[in-house]
Amino acid sequence: MGLILNMKQKLGYIFVIAFWLVASCAFAQQPAKPVNKAVFKKGLKKTFKFSTFYIAANGANSIADQDVYSVNNILSANTVVTPYDYSLSAGIRKIARFGYENRANTFYDGTESTWSDAATLGKVDGFEFLFEADWRRQQGGSFLDQQHFLRYVANNWIIKMEYLQDGFADVKYYESSQRYRQKVGKKLSFNIGAVQRSSEPYGYDPLSQWLLENGNLHYTHLAIQEGYEIDVFNNEYRDPDGNVVATSSDVWEEIVIPEVLSDYVQKKRNELPAQWNHSLVAGFDYYHFTKDFWLHSWGNIMPYHYDTGDEYSYHNFNSGEQWLDYSGGLIFGYRLDKHLGLFVEGKYSKYWNREWYDFKIGANYVIF
Repeated sequence: MGLILNMKQKLGYIFVIAFWLVASCAFAQQPAKPVNKAVFKKGLKKTFKFSTFYIAANGANSIADQDVYSVNNILSANTVVTPYDYSLSAGIRKIARFGYENRANTFYDGTESTWSDAATLGKVDGFEFLFEADWRRQQGGSFLDQQHFLRYVANNWIIKMEYLQDGFADVKYYESSQRYRQKVGKKLSFNIGAVQRSSEPYGYDPLSQWLLENGNLHYTHLAIQEGYEIDVFNNEYRDPDGNVVATSSDVWEEIVIPEVLSDYVQKKRNELPAQWNHSLVAGFDYYHFTKDFWLHSWGNIMPYHYDTGDEYSYHNFNSGEQWLDYSGGLIFGYRLDKHLGLFVEGKYSKYWNREWYDFKIGANYVIF
């Protein structure tokens, strides 16, 4: 319950800050004059014009039930039931669609996957935003995915603030960047600037202090420290609440210990404060579109990171050396003729030696 309340508080803070920033940008676009109701309404209307707020629930059956058989003098069977998959989505977005993007559905239903949202630049200059949260259960595992960003693109500069949480990839961070933008023609531009990121101390391994000289893990002492009790004579293994969780060493080592280690790692990571990273960034963006051929590509590279000297800074987990963080995306489509078309789409990110990516590639042939 505490975790749920904590998450609700975080989301609340994000939306309060977002609303404040949106309102600030709205008033920033107004001529200098005393603020009154008319100005306020006009600013909000201009900021939220063409935006869409949506909330949706989706569900589907998960993997089929599985029968697990075991033999211990007699044959027994247990059925492993995986609860149905679902997702609850809520969000608001104001992002101009690129030429290759079609609005497939009449309504936003929370299942959309728009990879161009990860691009540094949008289709048009000006102010755009996205705030979306997805609570989902997939194949028995529960995840929270979030993507929130505010982006303002002008002729020669870019400001972007983003919060991303990918539950499946187990990555979560806040990022803001301020960049100078240099156009090269109408399709290509380069940018350079600074990035500030806040995240959990990636690279920190809570289990490293429990490693023995031979490389094995001293998990028994760790479990005892966490409140577990071991009665070797009676083959009973109890959790901190006194419940028997295993009656054999095999079950203890193969089932209980992995849960103990997972809970311990999560607990120790949650005890540490978020770590700030201040980095230099350089990037590019290219966009070309015609009815028969389009190419949208972007990339970012962070070659230098300021060492804050913090005990849990990623520098300490990287032998005090610099490292390379980068991200990018590619959306390509080509209609060779009236029948055949090819497409390649994907995005890739690598921060703090953690990777997450999506891609698809294929061909369409229309028969007529």
